[in-house]
Formats: sequence, structure tokens, C-alpha cells
Amino acid sequence: MKRIVLFVLTNLAVVVVLGIVSSLLGVNRYLTANGLNLGMLLGFAAVMGFGGAIISLLISKPVAKWSAGVQVIDGTGSADEAWIVETVRRFADKAGIGMPEVGIFEGEPNAFATGAFKNSALVAVSTGLLQGMTRDEVEAVIGHEVAHIANGDMVTMTLIQGVMNTFVVFLSRVIGYLVDSWLSKGEERRGPGIGYMVTTIVLDILLGFLAAIIVAWFSRQREFRADKGSSQLMGRKQPMINALARLGGMVPGELPKNMAAFGITSGVGKLFSTHPPIEERIAALQTAQQ
Repeated sequence: MKRIVLFVLTNLAVVVVLGIVSSLLGVNRYLTANGLNLGMLLGFAAVMGFGGAIISLLISKPVAKWSAGVQVIDGTGSADEAWIVETVRRFADKAGIGMPEVGIFEGEPNAFATGAFKNSALVAVSTGLLQGMTRDEVEAVIGHEVAHIANGDMVTMTLIQGVMNTFVVFLSRVIGYLVDSWLSKGEERRGPGIGYMVTTIVLDILLGFLAAIIVAWFSRQREFRADKGSSQLMGRKQPMINALARLGGMVPGELPKNMAAFGITSGVGKLFSTHPPIEERIAALQTAQQ
């Protein structure tokens, strides 16, 4: 389970923390003072749900640089660095997006793209990828990452995660209210009790993992689109097919979990995997129209 894992966990942590803070500040008591106000709860859930997703999106690039140890390059270093930067520039121009920052990080074969906006993103490749692939294959991987940016995948994933978070927050509090009402029947008190607080926190976590399954499914679909996008940027499929085939014989490097969903994975663990199996990606690309 890679790339989206920390994106999901960051959202989950934000939601849980906001939930605890809202309880301490009395927001939950206000929502349930005279019975559960579903309209206000839905608005509260949307603010909390999308809040976590948007925060994760906005900090994605600086966190990626820090956690992966990315060294940003401008093409004035070695010949290889100049080629990488020029390749990103060429693909960005062809895709109609602003020039992303380009970086290299130490590690086994991997690459990722991240950033809140199409015109100020980051594309980074590992030293292991550069050493283990031909230039055509590296170029195809870079095209794949640029296609992610051009497709707006970070924003799309944020919106999907925000919707999932909203449902998690809403359902956990409705169920928490029902559990608390059952536990406290016969008692006279105003506002939620310990049953509400414990239930909502536990359900925020459990339902969050169920939401992660849905987010991972969407993530797998965008990988097929990025593969096809790479072949369109290069004008031919074979380099991306070759790159995928080579990756199938490699052990991808572990990325920090906040970017794991935007890197290369082996596709293990179908429900939570953010990437399809390599064989499915090759087959889809072979049958896709150029």
C-alpha cells in the first residue's frame, strides 16, 4: 500500500484531531443539544472532511521534498540533469501546463509527481530509476508523471478524498449519537456523553479505512490514464510498455507514505493498492488506441 497511504492518513489524522478539538470546544454539544441537527451536522462534516483533504493538497509539495530528500535541479549541473529537465520541459509544453520543478532523490527505482496546482507542480525521479532504465524508458516514466499533472490527478484525488471524509464524519457522528442515546436512556443530561465521543473517534478511524478502499480504486483508474498519457506525449506506446515491463522485474523503492500513491508500486493488495498490477497496465496500454 503505497502513495495514497499518507495522503489518506494525513486526512484521517486531521479529521480525528478536528473531531477531538470540536468536542473540547463544545461544537458537538451544540449540534446535539436539542436532538441531532442533521443539516448543521452535514455542513460541519463537509468543512472537516474537505479541510483535511485541502490541507494535505496544499502541503503536498514541500512535504514531498522534505520526506523524500528531493534535490531540486535546474539543468545547469551534469549532462544527465540537463536532459531530465529538458525532457520535463518538452512534455510540459506539449501537455499545456507550466514547467514543474524537477528533482532527483536517492533510492531504488521510483518516481512521483505532486503539487496543488498544474502550473507549479513537482516531478522527481530516483537515482535507482535513472541507473536501471534506458533513456527511452526513463522518458516514458517522466511522461507518465507529467500526464498525472496534466490530468489534474492531485486535485481529483483531493475532491474524492474530501467527499469520503465528509461521509465518514457525518456517519460516525450520527451513529455516535444513536449509541450515546441508547447508553444514556433514562438519564437526564444535556449534550453528548462519553459514548458519543468514543464511538465517533473509533468510527472516524474504521470508516476512514473503508473510504481508503474507494479512494484506492479511483487511484488505480488514473494510472491507466497516465500510462496512456505518456504514450501520447511520446507519440508511441512501446517505451511505456518497456518501462512497465522493466519495472515488473524490479523492486520499487519505498516512498514516504505521503507521496506513495503518486509513485510506482507493485500492485500488491488489490483493495488498498493505489496502482494496478503491472500486467494489467501493459495489457491496457497494448490495446489502447494511440
